[in-house]
Amino acid sequence: MTIKRKVKKVHDGDTFELHRNFQGSKFVRIAGKQAPELNQFGGRQARDKLKRQIQGKTVTLQPVGRSYNRVVAKVRHNRRLIR
Repeated sequence: MTIKRKVKKVHDGDTFELHRNFQGSKFVRIAGKQAPELNQFGGRQARDKLKRQIQGKTVTLQPVGRSYNRVVAKVRHNRRLIR
């Protein structure tokens, strides 16, 4: 199952918020992506890169699980997998 949603805000290098709920949550963690936390070395750069890729854009989500009240999903923009 895949669904399209618009990205409201990127929180860090692997988590973002949607405008509308998806499977009971507005928050999505990108499956398979390990990014540093904002307070760690490279954290702000990882967040800024993800912002440039998807913030304000419509993405395609393919859920693979849940973690800390977030949907974990494979994320695509313009058919390209976000990693």
